[in-house]
Amino acid sequence: MQFIDVIRKAIRRIMGSFARFLNRITGGRLHPDTVTYIGVIMHIPIAVLIAIPGWDILAGVLLLVFGLFDTLDGELARLQKRSSSAGMLLDASTDRMKEAMLYTGIAYAFATGAHPATAAWAAAAVGASICVSYVKAKGEAAVASGTVKIPHDTLNRMFKDGLLTFELRMFLLLTGLLTGWLVYFVAAIAVLASYTALQRLVRIGKVLSNV
Repeated sequence: MQFIDVIRKAIRRIMGSFARFLNRITGGRLHPDTVTYIGVIMHIPIAVLIAIPGWDILAGVLLLVFGLFDTLDGELARLQKRSSSAGMLLDASTDRMKEAMLYTGIAYAFATGAHPATAAWAAAAVGASICVSYVKAKGEAAVASGTVKIPHDTLNRMFKDGLLTFELRMFLLLTGLLTGWLVYFVAAIAVLASYTALQRLVRIGKVLSNV
């Protein structure tokens, strides 16, 4: 996972520079939430393109571009000193909305394709992906209700680990779209995200036993 961390840091550096550029040319008037909402809205046409045969490459390119908005809004929030619990809630919630949109398009594409049964993989993938985030959220709530008071920002980072984080799930989807092997990558997400949810569940259980 060290390689992934290097890539993640490189992307954050690039988005940090872009955030500074945007902040400068807009005079600081571009709110991070606006970037978040644009990113979410643009996932609608991406999902539609995925659902239509022959448009996977364009969908992949758009997913790459607007997927980076998930990092850009955070960098802009830090730059403008607007980081907040409300912003983290919006970011986490909209990420789940994006996944639901994308897998809806994928399920439709699979169901209307040559092998309709593969649509079950899309359902399994979105379910497992949401479980990863749900376990994290419930774990944070459980730890926060304990006797030891933990700062929210620290709490938010406690259970973000695991084999298949949101960034890696999006990377696998992007790779599937660009290579034409989407069904195989979606199946891999379904399996690996399920394992990640169990990983987090075990880790949270260990933390709770010491709280």
